[in-house]
Amino acid sequence: MLGLKLPTDPRWVNIVEKNIEEILTDHAYCEQKATSTAISLIVSFPEYTELVQEMTKLVKEEISHFKMVHDKIIARGWTLGRDRKDDYVIQLVTFFPKGGSRTTQLVHRLLYAALIEARSCERFKLLSEELEDQELAKFYKDLMVSEANHYTMFLGFARKYGDRKEVDQKWQNLLDYEAEIMKSLSKKESIHG
Repeated sequence: MLGLKLPTDPRWVNIVEKNIEEILTDHAYCEQKATSTAISLIVSFPEYTELVQEMTKLVKEEISHFKMVHDKIIARGWTLGRDRKDDYVIQLVTFFPKGGSRTTQLVHRLLYAALIEARSCERFKLLSEELEDQELAKFYKDLMVSEANHYTMFLGFARKYGDRKEVDQKWQNLLDYEAEIMKSLSKKESIHG
């Protein structure tokens, strides 16, 4: 359903289980960055009323997810660590050339967001099925559904605002590029890396 060209190596969960505190901290910042992305889309493209309405809802949802993850960290007696760079996203957002029309810029940002959400969904599914910690497994199963909805929403907006055939080709090309990125990742306890 997600269209990802390279699934995460299931052994990634073994890395995660060795440092749950680290994955929760990384996850919390992913939710914070998702909130920031939605706000940025509102600020950058206010003329797209339907997008602004949906991004407003998304801001509320993503910040509530941040709080849920933060609450898990606190409940386990930890504190939120410092933010880390996200090698996955840093590499991903270099795919499309900078510039172009406002519509092109919007489509590219929407496709990046769709792919990040798709990969998060895939990772959450893996965590929900493979984690020995049943409380966290259930937590990730519940979040997986939200991520799938976000992925389809972003992809749907890209197709709505751009030329469908062109957007679908860009999406396939981005999926191919992302698969190459993933070959060098899945070696540490982070949501995307």
